Amino acid sequence: MWVHRHLLGIRPLTKGDILFILERAAHWRAFLETSPKFESVLSGYSMVCLFFEPSTRTRMSFEMAGKLLGMNVLNFALEGSSLEKGESFRDTVRTIARMKADVLVVRHRDSGIPEYLASFLPCHVVNAGDGMREHPTQALLDLLAIRQALGRVEGLRVAILGDILHSRVARSLALALAKLGNSVVFSGPPTLVPESVLALGVERVFPVERAVEEADVVYLLRIQRERQEAGYFPSLQEYARFFGLGEGLLARMKEGAFIMHPGPVNRGVEIGHRFVEHEYSLIEEQVTCGVAVRMAVLEILLRGEKMP
Repeated sequence: MWVHRHLLGIRPLTKGDILFILERAAHWRAFLETSPKFESVLSGYSMVCLFFEPSTRTRMSFEMAGKLLGMNVLNFALEGSSLEKGESFRDTVRTIARMKADVLVVRHRDSGIPEYLASFLPCHVVNAGDGMREHPTQALLDLLAIRQALGRVEGLRVAILGDILHSRVARSLALALAKLGNSVVFSGPPTLVPESVLALGVERVFPVERAVEEADVVYLLRIQRERQEAGYFPSLQEYARFFGLGEGLLARMKEGAFIMHPGPVNRGVEIGHRFVEHEYSLIEEQVTCGVAVRMAVLEILLRGEKMP
């Protein structure tokens, strides 16, 4: 039974909650292969996408998910908004809520903003990424993509490589995988994989060649180019050589291991150019699963026990 009013992170979810979302998301994933694609299960509901950071995949997939379910969808534009006239963030979101939106999807550079909004807004709040803390729907779509490829989401070993320190994607995915009884390995430049990540119940394994050897899935994180100036690694070229997925690292992976990346991909940095479309790459499937998972989340939050 679903008991959550909001989706603020993976931490509050139980194993049962995650499997419930994935089961419904699998239904919508199959639906996406049909045409024409339209359902009216959420007709009459409205959603506002409030994004304070750049986004293509997340914002557009939420928008598509809502429209495919029959929702009215609005996208908030920071440029030209009352925030630029001096209105406070709190007053702006309260104004949006008073327009009687049913769901507010929020992405913000500061950690904790979704929880803050959920504490006083009357609508459902969905976290679309907050600071370096969590990105729950990304973790859920990753699990769905794994399920589509492997037929299961339990009893796996997953290696997550790259900028763990700053990654909300890594945190949410590690939490979700652990709740389902999987083994998670973090690796990358030691400067970007601090000992504090052990609190997530993961292993730290160096070098990356050893980390990928027994992994069923190798998950590559995007290197944020602005981090290069902070001195976490010498250069993008050095990162690609020692930590990116190329022929050498691919040869150390076990046969049949899948490749994942949350996007956008820096080709030639985290992953060699031709490996994005590798036969075992799930990168494009992750995008499709993103729409399906967000359809499931919206349906579950708004329909609850009325669902089939």
